[in-house]
Amino acid sequence: MGPTTQSHLGDVAVLGLGRTGESAARYLASLVPGRVRSVTLFGGAASAEGERTRALEAEGVRCVLGTEEVSGSYDLVVASPGIPVDSAFFRSAAACAGEVVGEPELAWRESPERWVAITGTNGKTTTTSLATHLLGEAGLPAEAVGNIGTPPTEAVPARPEGGWFVAELSSFQLATTRLLHPRVAVLLNVTPDHLEWHHTMEAYAAAKERAFANLGAGDLAVVSVDDGPCRAVAERCEGRGLRVCRLSVHGEPDGPCAAFLRGDELVVRLDGVERALCRTAELRIVGLHNAENALAASAVALELGVSAEDVVRGLRSFSPIEHRLEPAGTVAGVSYVNDSKATNTDAVEKALTGFAPGSVVLLLGGHDKMTDLASLAAAVRGRCRAAVCYGEAGPRIAAALEAAGDGEKDAEKDGAPLEVVRAPHLREAFSAAVRLARPGDVVLLSPACSSFDEFSNMAERGRLFKALVAELAERGA
Repeated sequence: MGPTTQSHLGDVAVLGLGRTGESAARYLASLVPGRVRSVTLFGGAASAEGERTRALEAEGVRCVLGTEEVSGSYDLVVASPGIPVDSAFFRSAAACAGEVVGEPELAWRESPERWVAITGTNGKTTTTSLATHLLGEAGLPAEAVGNIGTPPTEAVPARPEGGWFVAELSSFQLATTRLLHPRVAVLLNVTPDHLEWHHTMEAYAAAKERAFANLGAGDLAVVSVDDGPCRAVAERCEGRGLRVCRLSVHGEPDGPCAAFLRGDELVVRLDGVERALCRTAELRIVGLHNAENALAASAVALELGVSAEDVVRGLRSFSPIEHRLEPAGTVAGVSYVNDSKATNTDAVEKALTGFAPGSVVLLLGGHDKMTDLASLAAAVRGRCRAAVCYGEAGPRIAAALEAAGDGEKDAEKDGAPLEVVRAPHLREAFSAAVRLARPGDVVLLSPACSSFDEFSNMAERGRLFKALVAELAERGA
């Protein structure tokens, strides 16, 4: 049993003035003067006074702005996920605190029952949304929280009796957990990402594995066995005596618990009881990676008591979420798909499997994470008719696609050469894609990069793409 809501927190500091920091500070301020003595928010070097800080101060939060030097003495510090644990800001806070945790850890300590934790490089948001949807189909109150958009501390005060938190947790958020103990934890995949934050793949994978750190014999770990780092996690969990549901879309795992495809049918086996659900063609979300997401969400729901009939109904009714292979319209016979959430190369490679080879005009680019592009280049050359490369990363991506153009990787689309076009920004890239597309094609925004060179976040990028499609439709082009 975790800490209760009666624990005394003392003097608390919050790091970061984004939505997470603001939500944590507001929640903590609501506990003053009872369980919290004081709340101080350190906004960071780029923070400045404004409407948000004035509102926080009106609620009793002391705001220290324009600096990453933390001063004072605190019983607890709550760090926003964008602040690396080896940064000067984090270290400065740690020197002044009894403990530094992340915001999901704080929320779990405040309300520790009925949590599901879902992580992985790709697929977290779809799986979290779908698992929440499946629980709702059975009449179980459930809310998607965490990296999906709603900070858990924002959801804690209004949490209904018996309600579930289905938490999408990033590696940043998991790196600052210590006691977090979900009833079910899911790991979908581990591929290179966020190395500028974690520095090494080993550190990145270790952060993901923290989702399972406190699981016990009655809990369930749902772990993909389709990549090496995940298989190693599954084996370590099994070595601890945990119940592990092995997840695969490339084979049928042995053991009492597994989730897999048998032909094109989704099958989940828990404690030796096997349930055949529906066929992949019945899902509204496309691609092999979405079959994996559906299997993981189904395993979660079945473990928590949802009937197979309710799971099947939920699988059939679930629609694509915004910015994740989201249909954005069809104009002049060309389909437009918004996959702005694909911020790494692995996500793009998986997205491409959902479309016919040779039918895709792909928009790639944004903030350059400096990840290796060899695998992406092979996938794009093998499946796309054209690629428009834009933004900060555009020139490097275009050069990688051209360098891979030896013809050997184009076999999937009958050897047709890939057309590579450069554009400065997304708007110009969209116009170029429209010119390149032919009836029956798909113009796919699946950038393989974060958005921060041009946009405040991936949602803003996706909304611009959809607005450009709407403008095109209005012109009747």
